[in-house]
Amino acid sequence: MVSLGGFRILVDTSPDMRLQLLDAGVGEIDAVIWTHEHADHTHGLDDLRQVMHLRRSAVPVYARDHVLDILKWRFTYAFAGNAGYPASVDPIDLHDHQSIGPIEVSAIEMPHGPIKASGLIFSDGAHKIAYATDFSKFTDEMVDFFQGVDLFVIDALRRYPHPTHPHLAMTLEGLAKVGNPRAIITHMDNTMDYEDLAAELPPGVEPGYDGLEVQL
Repeated sequence: MVSLGGFRILVDTSPDMRLQLLDAGVGEIDAVIWTHEHADHTHGLDDLRQVMHLRRSAVPVYARDHVLDILKWRFTYAFAGNAGYPASVDPIDLHDHQSIGPIEVSAIEMPHGPIKASGLIFSDGAHKIAYATDFSKFTDEMVDFFQGVDLFVIDALRRYPHPTHPHLAMTLEGLAKVGNPRAIITHMDNTMDYEDLAAELPPGVEPGYDGLEVQL
């Protein structure tokens, strides 16, 4: 989640989203961005209904048009309403560059095995936060796109190669190509022990954990 002046953008709606939000003490969300259509990033969508009730309007949800089409098919009732129940989400196309509330958002398509996932940069005009999970190659376009960020939240699934996610060496190589910004490793499997990683990662790179908050 990215927050600026009380305006909150949630990235993806994981199946455990409800518990994550409760643990963080977050009830209100101003917008959601879906990076891609996979279940582990979208299937907490039903719990946006309670967010809709709090805000008294459908939650703006951003994604590439093909992702929205897939999710509209899976969760028709959430987008269109059903049997007198209102829609809980309001779909909006995610563009390469756009303002979402006070936050400037840029997006790039990243290879994620046979599909694409969106990499993101959030900016308040003074700082840039990059977010990239679920990619299988750190492309030249990604290197150009992520140059100059202040903080990079980035996937490193495990230590050895995976067909659809970066492994640790790929992630560290990609960070070096974009200037070695401060980085937080996320989307790790259970082979990535926190204490081991914290001891071996290079300066400026740290393993993430549930509930971690960073201020810029």
